[in-house]
Amino acid sequence: MISLTYGNDTHTCEPGESVLAVLLRSNVDVPYSCRAGACHSCLLRRSDGAVPASSQPGLKPTLREQNYFLACQLVPDEDISVSLPDDALVTGHAIVVGLEHLNKDICRVLLEPATPLYYHAGQYINLRRQDGLARSYSLASVPSVDKHLELHVRRLDNGRMSNWINDVLQVGDQLDFHGPYGDCFYLPDAEEQDLLLIGTGTGLAPLMGIARDALRSQHRGDIHLFHGSRTIRDLYLDRCLRELAEGHPNFHYRACVTGEDAVDEVRHGRANEIAFSEFPDLNAKRVYLCGLPAMVNTARKIAYLNGAAMENIMADAFEMTDLRKEERTERE
Repeated sequence: MISLTYGNDTHTCEPGESVLAVLLRSNVDVPYSCRAGACHSCLLRRSDGAVPASSQPGLKPTLREQNYFLACQLVPDEDISVSLPDDALVTGHAIVVGLEHLNKDICRVLLEPATPLYYHAGQYINLRRQDGLARSYSLASVPSVDKHLELHVRRLDNGRMSNWINDVLQVGDQLDFHGPYGDCFYLPDAEEQDLLLIGTGTGLAPLMGIARDALRSQHRGDIHLFHGSRTIRDLYLDRCLRELAEGHPNFHYRACVTGEDAVDEVRHGRANEIAFSEFPDLNAKRVYLCGLPAMVNTARKIAYLNGAAMENIMADAFEMTDLRKEERTERE
């Protein structure tokens, strides 16, 4: 008989039963709704191997890559171990090996994990200090290129973690982390497709990783990155991005500000509005959106209305998954 392992329990699968049917018959409390593969409420992840494409209808490529599937659509033909998305976490320890203030309010943090972390550029981790306080930060590093995990931490007014990182954290300190999370990353499945990357503030961090990963993978389509901030001083990787554009003909960078007059090559206005005015037809493009929820949610709708397919819109709003299951807060 075929067995299905979920958590600490193993269940027997009857012939023709879906994963969802097995779990419900065994009185396991899992989310579900339509049972037809339309609502995606029964999303699970296989932790011991691949799943057939027939169990992944409508899922984004990045979710398919991580072996997510719909429990109502998968009929096991071999022993299988599954978990809810929030159960499939990696918990680890890391040593701080580098701290660099990129400007007055943003600190680059370099971490060396105790054991190698498998992740995609653009995903994020939940960083936790010794008293249990946790916040989420996106990864700007590229696993095949960079030795260390790189985070960009912006100081927030009354931000308990961000101010602690900027003022107290030292090289040699140890931190715990959970992750990686997120499905906003590059996949080399359409090398000719143009990419449109839009980010605000430290939403630039994951986009920097995604862009570098695409260039490393010799992506042949054009890559357009729009970074928005309030002031020119807040364009904290402006020089680096301009140098990246100079070295790669298919990488194009636009700096945008809203709080002061634009100068030189900096444009005045919101990054998403400028990007969509420059590219009103997104039918053949893949779109990446990272930053505050208001921008991401608005831009996601506009990208869809402008022709981008839902599976080609990769969005990561800066919201936090709290490790202590407290009320969700914005990601710092």
